[in-house]
Formats: sequence, structure tokens, C-alpha cells
Amino acid sequence: MNKILKKEQLTKDIFKFVVKNSQVAKKAQPGQFVIIRLTEKGERIPLTIADSDELLGTITLISMTVGKTTMLLARMNEGEYITDLLGPLGKKSEIENFGKVVCVGGGVGIAPVFPILKGLKREGNYVIGIIGARSKNMLILEEEMSKNSDEFYVCTDDGSKGFKGFVSSKLEEVILSNISSESNSKINRVIAIGPTLMMATVSHVTKKYDIKTIVSLNSVMIDGTGMCGTCRVEVGGKTKFACVDGPDFDAHLVNFDLLLARQQYYCEEEKISLEKFKEKHQKLR
Repeated sequence: MNKILKKEQLTKDIFKFVVKNSQVAKKAQPGQFVIIRLTEKGERIPLTIADSDELLGTITLISMTVGKTTMLLARMNEGEYITDLLGPLGKKSEIENFGKVVCVGGGVGIAPVFPILKGLKREGNYVIGIIGARSKNMLILEEEMSKNSDEFYVCTDDGSKGFKGFVSSKLEEVILSNISSESNSKINRVIAIGPTLMMATVSHVTKKYDIKTIVSLNSVMIDGTGMCGTCRVEVGGKTKFACVDGPDFDAHLVNFDLLLARQQYYCEEEKISLEKFKEKHQKLR
């Protein structure tokens, strides 16, 4: 259980792991996540289930190396075992036939968007995929997203591939194009996952056009079962827990300013932990 069957480096800092866990694979739904712990004394971190295969009993996890635990995970190899893996957690995404749907993924947020996009396509939606990153060498799952989209657009901040600019700008372009088309085909829903600022900007764009928008909130999380309260967010003026009430929420009701502030709470501690880990690793070399 929790054996790493396949490891693939997608970009300089992003890795994909196919992990054996038949119980999670059997129940996993788009939008759900797992909590992993690499060692008995290690911290618990959430990772979205980017894909699953019930027949093979595997789940796919995608991780970006930003802290001590994700750096440790990036150093693990095929054949090694993740000590603890709890899931699937969180509520599954709403997957039904809405009509025309735009799925927007930014950076490592493309990973959780992918299973949602696949599910929406399977339900008969006309799916428009938009992904973005700072540059072309930071894009992930481009082929997989493209194959499951009726329309597909790539954005890069530096213009090294596709549309030069943010995904929010491309989204507004797509919205306006649909409004002005002869068929006047309305976009019925937008799903956006990525950095908090990206999701906030997408929400601002879609609110102007009164388009229902769902975001997956990446708040600080520890236990993933609603007990610790660390992942609390404000939605519609009420306190919600991203791990059990989400992670998907109505973007137009999310207090993004509060979410951004809460994400900074442990930055200093995380920095110290990472520096100590690097120092220890250098001594062991």
C-alpha cells in the first residue's frame, strides 16, 4: 500500500507520482484530495488526486517542491513507500451537464482541474480548457487537457507559448467571443484552480458577466477532517472549512483577501524548517 509505482518529473519543480492504493482509487472522485505523511514524525500535507484508476488500484499525485516535505517527496523514487496516505477527502466536484463550461488551470493548479475537466466532458458538456504558467517550461498536463477539451488555449506570462498574458485575460476574451458570436452561445459555468490571486482575478472577471464560477481553495491544512480548524475560510460571510465543506466553493462568495492573509501565517516557520533541512542535507553529503 502507498508504493510509488511511477515517478515523472514534469518541470524543474513539479513531479508526478503514480501510487498504489486500491481503497482510495476505488472511491476517488474529481475534486477530492489526500493527506500524506512521509515519515512517522513528518508533517501532514494535502495533495489533490490528479487522476485515478480503479482497475489498477492507483492514484496520481502531482506535487510542486516549495517546502521541506514536498522536497523530501521529490527525492523519493519508484519502489519506495509513502508512510501514511489518508483519503479521499473533501467533497467531490459538481459534475453534470451544465452546457458550455470553461476550466481554467494556473501553474500546479492544472493538476486538480484535469479530473474535473475530464468528468465534465464525459457528462456531455462543451468544454473549453485554458491553462497558464509563467513560461512554457512550467506548463504541465498540456496534452491531457487538450485531448479532453473541445477548445483549448495555452497562456504564458512571458509569451514563450500561446497567448501572452494571464489566464484571466484569455478567459475574458473567450467570454466576449461567445457573447458576440452569431449563435450567442452563453458560457454556463467556469471552474478555476491555481494561485489564490489568479482565482480572485478570474472571479472578478466572471462576476461582471454573471457567470457561475467555482474555485478550489488551497488554504493551509493539517488533519483534513475538520478537527483542527486550520483551513477555515470565509464564504458568503460565514466560516467554512476547506477540508470538509470544500475544497470547491462559489468564487463570488469567497473572501480572497482573508484567504491570502491566512496563507502567510506560517511562512516564516516554513522558511526556517526548509533552511534547517537544507543545512542538514548538506552536512550529510
